[in-house]
Amino acid sequence: MTERLLMSPPDVGALEEEYVLRALRSGWVAPTGPEVTAFEEEMAARCGVEHAVAMSSGTAALHLAMVDLGVRPGDIVMVSTMTFVASANAVAYTGAQPCFVDSGPDGNIDPELLDQAIADQVSRGRRVAAVMVVDLLGRCADYGPLTEVCDRHGVPILEDAAEALGASYQGRPAGSFGRAAVLSFNGNKIMTTSGGGMLLTDDRAIAEHCRFLSTQAREPVAHYEHREIGYNYRMSNILAALGRAQLARLDGMIARRREIRDAYAEVVSNVAGVEVFQREGDVDDNCWLTALVVDESASLTPQELLQGLEARDLEARPLWNPMHLQPVFADAPSYTNGISERLFAQGVTLPSGSVHGVDAIERVCAALAEILRSR
Repeated sequence: MTERLLMSPPDVGALEEEYVLRALRSGWVAPTGPEVTAFEEEMAARCGVEHAVAMSSGTAALHLAMVDLGVRPGDIVMVSTMTFVASANAVAYTGAQPCFVDSGPDGNIDPELLDQAIADQVSRGRRVAAVMVVDLLGRCADYGPLTEVCDRHGVPILEDAAEALGASYQGRPAGSFGRAAVLSFNGNKIMTTSGGGMLLTDDRAIAEHCRFLSTQAREPVAHYEHREIGYNYRMSNILAALGRAQLARLDGMIARRREIRDAYAEVVSNVAGVEVFQREGDVDDNCWLTALVVDESASLTPQELLQGLEARDLEARPLWNPMHLQPVFADAPSYTNGISERLFAQGVTLPSGSVHGVDAIERVCAALAEILRSR
């Protein structure tokens, strides 16, 4: 029986085993320890920021970042509509309301539409407390015009770089934009700590307060005393050790994902109506997930491609269902231009994990060629 090929499974091996075993033998099994501190320092250096705070998830980091940016109940937070639900959920945790803004051609938030959205919400008497920019599928958003828009309106940027570790924009690393940024180390990400995330910032006060809140906001006294509501959001020492090993291998894992993207691009290079999404100018992407866009001129539909891959035990799925279409956020305001809905309708993400060897990707390429020929 053919083994099912997953889209982006963890890529772990001997180095990760070595690091985790060292952490176990050290006796530091509790939520904090030397591996956490070292991981934070190494990640801050990699992303070009002054401070990093390791947490239990990227969602937790988003939540605390917004708390520290002063997001309050009743506020508006602008959010890229083309994203995973965790981005919007974190806004809801604060009592604020997400307001969704549509995409440019690369799927990232459209700066001109964002400008209009902020101005319109302000004219309605709403306080726009932050803009959450999501770096889609490992490609940084267009931070030049985005920063200009947000600075003009006096609204801070929170960079959701959950998918983008190792990418860059004009030579500047993902995770270094805005007042704060967030990474995810979920099991399907470019690198993993099994579960985990990281808050990044150049602002010492934000880092220190988020670190404080993430450990239940315990005051520095001998007895248990709490003056603020805290959260159990800290990363464990063992998972941080796993993260350090993954970080040491990050460049190689990105290079492998780029090879996979190039292999898929070769298969569809002469297929009418089918192209690799975000491939143009992708030297700064981390190639986390490779997706195809199958437009109306193609000889098959995206659904037929998905069905063909599924029949061959190859995991594939549509691009993100935009947040403004999600039932849970049906009452949230949105500013749309049709691009995210088109990408959702036409996009197909393919197996992209760096753990996939030559034989695995050749299997996907052969399947793609066979499905495309049959139509």
